Amino acid sequence: MTNRSGPAARPANTSDAHAESERADPARTRNGLVEIDPRGAARMVRALHRPPTASPRLDIRLLVPALAAWAMVAATLALSWQIRLCLAGGGVLIAAFLAWRGRPRHRRWHARLMLAALSAAVVGLTVGAAAAADARRRSGPLPEWISERAVVRVTAIVAGEPIDVGHGRILVRVRASRVVARGLSSAVSARLLVVGDVRWSAVRWRQEVALVGRLGPGDDGSAELAVVRALGPPIAGPDRSATGWTASVREALRGAVAALPPDGQGLVPAMVVGDTSRSPPDLIADMRTTGLTHLSAVSGANISILLAAIAPLIRWARIPRRARPIAFVVVVAAFVAVARPEPSVLRAAVMGTIGLLAVYRATRASGIPALAAAVVAMLVVDPWLARSPGFALSVLATLGLLLFVRPWAESLEPHVLPRLRPALPALLVPLAAQVTCAPIIVLLQGSVSVVGIPANLLAAIFVAPVTIAGAGLALAGMTGLAPAAAAWLPGLPALAIAQIAHRGARVSWASAPWPEGPRGAWLMTALVALALVCGPRLTYAVRHHPVPWLGCGLLTGALLAPVGSLAWPPPWQFVACDVGQGDALVLRTGEQSAILVDAGPEPSAVDRCLRQLNVRRLDAIVLTHFHADHIAGLSGALAGRQVGTILVSPVADPTQGANEVAAQAHSRSIPVRSVRVGEVITAGSVTATVWWPGRRILDGSVPNNASIVLDAHVAGLDLFLSGDIEREAGHALWRAVSGDPALRSRLSAYDVVKLPHHGSSNLDPSLMGLLRAPLMVVSVGADNDYGHPSPGALAWVQSTGARLLRTDEDGDIAVWLDHGRLTTRTHH
Repeated sequence: MTNRSGPAARPANTSDAHAESERADPARTRNGLVEIDPRGAARMVRALHRPPTASPRLDIRLLVPALAAWAMVAATLALSWQIRLCLAGGGVLIAAFLAWRGRPRHRRWHARLMLAALSAAVVGLTVGAAAAADARRRSGPLPEWISERAVVRVTAIVAGEPIDVGHGRILVRVRASRVVARGLSSAVSARLLVVGDVRWSAVRWRQEVALVGRLGPGDDGSAELAVVRALGPPIAGPDRSATGWTASVREALRGAVAALPPDGQGLVPAMVVGDTSRSPPDLIADMRTTGLTHLSAVSGANISILLAAIAPLIRWARIPRRARPIAFVVVVAAFVAVARPEPSVLRAAVMGTIGLLAVYRATRASGIPALAAAVVAMLVVDPWLARSPGFALSVLATLGLLLFVRPWAESLEPHVLPRLRPALPALLVPLAAQVTCAPIIVLLQGSVSVVGIPANLLAAIFVAPVTIAGAGLALAGMTGLAPAAAAWLPGLPALAIAQIAHRGARVSWASAPWPEGPRGAWLMTALVALALVCGPRLTYAVRHHPVPWLGCGLLTGALLAPVGSLAWPPPWQFVACDVGQGDALVLRTGEQSAILVDAGPEPSAVDRCLRQLNVRRLDAIVLTHFHADHIAGLSGALAGRQVGTILVSPVADPTQGANEVAAQAHSRSIPVRSVRVGEVITAGSVTATVWWPGRRILDGSVPNNASIVLDAHVAGLDLFLSGDIEREAGHALWRAVSGDPALRSRLSAYDVVKLPHHGSSNLDPSLMGLLRAPLMVVSVGADNDYGHPSPGALAWVQSTGARLLRTDEDGDIAVWLDHGRLTTRTHH
């Protein structure tokens, strides 16, 4: 039978593979001669002239519904659930109308109307879910009890690790299941924030506890419906969860790194399982300054690195391809359980998985839809994430990975050694995250971290070794097979990251001031967008004409450089440090020496201020009284500095504070002594006279009324430093000075007055009526619970015509005399 298939006919018994070979190759050898297949040659010519297949274009349209839902949920969180339910219904109706209008007959507007309909539907879904969640948690008598600040008995499940916020206070997030008050018992499903004492530090995640406390309202739009001030210790119930092994993993890791230096002991557990309980305060502060804070907690990068390390093991184990996603899900679930499924960890798990898809997959096309779906899903599950800065940072960081990592890596590959090319994506991850997160960071910090990008690029080299080696160390520690030397595998790179943070924070230009609030965020957004659009062209111009562009860059930097930050510290004589709700006042005695009056509530804050002022020796530390907001930061003041003596109030109340000061001084062999009224403290250019305490006052607050009050003179600058004296001590001081005309006139001749007790209203009108100064300073923390500074204190300052500077709004406040003129400069 004749085969009629054409000139390239083949016998019927020829294999299919051979046939495919012939069709693919237009030139083949037959009987020693080369025979050309005309049809195959034509296919080859067409293939040669066909343009190369372009990679799929990144389609960001699906982000529109997710961003619209995010914005709407955030804007309506403080509204009642009834109003939000109506808005959700309106969104669904609008979606239905747009879908009807977008039928195929309107082809020109079909795609746009469909996108608008999808956005309206997603907004309706997320707002409706938020309304339903809010209605569920507000059901029953609990809202009424909150408004009445009732004392209740709560049965709850611990939802996160205890957080030590200092001053003996522990914060614990719980999910309440039953609340009993006033003879009524109500089943509830609401998240509560418990404020307890140190006895609450022993509770464990997923443990059932009972407590008695007083209810108070939570913040508007907060995930916690109420704040419960515990009136006693927790009553621990049985731990019925099957998560006891997670505590063993965390404890094993802490034990395995116990031989490392303090930075390593704190940073390895923080980066591996999110355990920050042992992180030194100075390390936390320096990582914040250098933009490395995200490394000291569980982030999407940790999970991406962990999954990337697990992938070869899964392939080596020959797990079928279809079962591999299940294996990844199991690994992520185990990691989340160990790190605790708090909102930050959950969003890190989601974003880390998407980030892995973006960086290590051959295409980015699926990344944007996955990110949009993740945002919507997380808002449905937990609507209160809409106002979470951490959620915003996670989403924007992941978006940066999707948009920039692969294109930047492809453009840089020709200019990089072949051996270094596989590491390019990992090195570009922090840079892409910094670019997209910059507006939110500015909104939160009010400054731009100048060293943030180089610090992140250097630290990126060490993140993967810490994460992978730390995870292996934790597992080995559980089995007891980890040798002591194994702790240095994650320890050495962790210590390298700590050194990057410390050295970066010590640079005087580590951060530059920036406009605060939405204005600064929008300005940073515009600059980032301009840099991304003009970056390629600018790079080309600089490469081909480097000299003129270098000159333009230097001139622009000179004109736009934030002089206030680059010139900090100024030629200061007195500085009120921004240490939060507390005092830390610095009187300059020499080029690198000073007297410190109080040490604030946080070691890192006072250490940061003294370090930026280049204070290496403290001739004396004056602790006005023994409350924690004046002495708790003492260790930060002592860190790395020579200290002459510590001067304290003669009233050792509270006793615990006095003992803490004595213990720290004894451990460093620093003498401690109490001061007397009339004593003169001198050091360098400083002369300070003690005006109070003259006696122990039992009315009011005994420690506050025992505060040391100083009349200080610093190279021509006169200051009145009033500690935390209240009405009783103020009146006693007025009686002591009112009989002496010289002292009375002195009260009205100061250059600077530090307001008593952070601007409290508990002031003596007789003393305040005599005090006059062109500048009033109040050392106070932002959004404090005490209402400081009080309207009464502010009204008094206004009545005197003085200028008021406050650390919660102005940051560090420096004062000095410039040719006899009182000069100030502030610094965030």
